[in-house]
Amino acid sequence: MKPTSLSVWISAIRLKTLPLALASITSGSALAYWQHHFSLSIAFLALCTATLLQILSNLANDYGDAVKGTDNDERLGPERAMQSGLISAATMKKALVFNVILTLISGISLVMLAFNNLQDIIGFIGLGIMAIIAAITYTVGNKPYGYRGMGDFSVLIFFGLLGVAGSYYLHTGSLNPAVFLPALSCGLLAAAVLNINNLRDIDNDTACGKLTLVVKMGAKWGRQYHLALLSSAMLGFALFAAFEVQTLASWLFLLALPLIIKHGFDTYQAVDGEAIKPMMGTIVKCALITNLLFSVGIVIS
Repeated sequence: MKPTSLSVWISAIRLKTLPLALASITSGSALAYWQHHFSLSIAFLALCTATLLQILSNLANDYGDAVKGTDNDERLGPERAMQSGLISAATMKKALVFNVILTLISGISLVMLAFNNLQDIIGFIGLGIMAIIAAITYTVGNKPYGYRGMGDFSVLIFFGLLGVAGSYYLHTGSLNPAVFLPALSCGLLAAAVLNINNLRDIDNDTACGKLTLVVKMGAKWGRQYHLALLSSAMLGFALFAAFEVQTLASWLFLLALPLIIKHGFDTYQAVDGEAIKPMMGTIVKCALITNLLFSVGIVIS
């Protein structure tokens, strides 16, 4: 395939990870609808901005890991665009700049549509710039935080607390503290996606000096940590349903429980990265389905 071919770029942006952006914005928008505040245009622009940030993170990750040699023949994950030579470093840099421009256009349009006061506008533009910096510096630079075990915390913040609570605030102009329960749950499920990725590549990451949280704690504790992420996420949704919504429909997310239990059991029984490898698609489905069911339940309520 030529470096400019569409299929190469589709592979590079990692379509299978984009539902994480969908999950956080959908949950935040559903919570706003639950409070009788919802704007389709705000939801659409929020989804566009979150998706562009996810793509930016994926492209930067492709660039950073390729430059540092972490993406190599020993890695168990899918072959990346720069690793395979289909996209050059110079072309990837241009793509990153272009993506940043698109993200800024989408994000500023979103903020200007949602707010009419200077404080909120400046605050959310600042958060957007932080998100862009975080997306790039995960693997790019002399001291990328993804190589120091901070990736899980970043995912929890940006795909959970900020993604859900931030989109809720965009719709409502206010913040209900109870929203942080499902926001935390959404972030924990996103962290579980990253954890599966890191469990799969633990041996290669160790050899390359990429000190992910799993590398630091070891594979056994990494699997137990994964169970803690899944159970804590479901607990957060349950507490919100029990104490804030108190309707039967708000428990709709429990329909995803059998899939999550099976995934958790399979992960705990996995003996190596090869056994973990097919579970990436499953955990993404778990995160997306759980959040969508939660959102539908909240809207019905």
